[in-house]
Amino acid sequence: MSKIRIVLADDHAVLRAGLKLLLGSEPDIEISGEAASGEEALARAAELRPDVVVMDLRMSDAQLDGLEATRAISALPDAPRVLVLSMYDDPAFMDQALAAGAAGYARKRDADTELLSAIRAVARGEAYLAPALTTVMLRRIAAQEAGERPAAGELSARELEVLRHLALGYNHRQIAETLGLSVKTVETYKARVMEKLGVHGRAGLVRYALAHGLLTDES
Repeated sequence: MSKIRIVLADDHAVLRAGLKLLLGSEPDIEISGEAASGEEALARAAELRPDVVVMDLRMSDAQLDGLEATRAISALPDAPRVLVLSMYDDPAFMDQALAAGAAGYARKRDADTELLSAIRAVARGEAYLAPALTTVMLRRIAAQEAGERPAAGELSARELEVLRHLALGYNHRQIAETLGLSVKTVETYKARVMEKLGVHGRAGLVRYALAHGLLTDES
């Protein structure tokens, strides 16, 4: 069985040690490296090419904090998936992480119960959003979007497919391979979907997909 290779990025050595204990006994997970700063996280991601980088959102690095490191790592060729593990409970921080390219967002306080599921989900190519924050976010979205944007049914079947894959965290190349399209065609569909829905960036697409039930197993 192929193991999920992980880089742990957090500026607190004690927390990294705790995460290593939590993850180290799992037969399908391997800790490939550690980083104490955003700059180190980017270097480890480029050097070790892990499957997942577990990233603290705010690290004491004047040059590259967790958010900027997430953006830089997500731009690497064949980029690893970034799972943000944060102490922040405000959905706005989850929005920022998703906009930076993160494939998932989990809370540190829930690490003992949710982290393993979150890692496995993003390693499978899925999105993972902290359930406690998703509920708050969906209520906010429902209040904001009622009657303001086109229904999902107004998108074509292909546009819906592209939207769903983008919201799940797939990059343009992965979507092209999955749907049998060129990367340029995927980019065109993405631009068309964002124009129709009036949203900007991955965070907006994820919020829309969640609000319209596009990330459920049945969709």
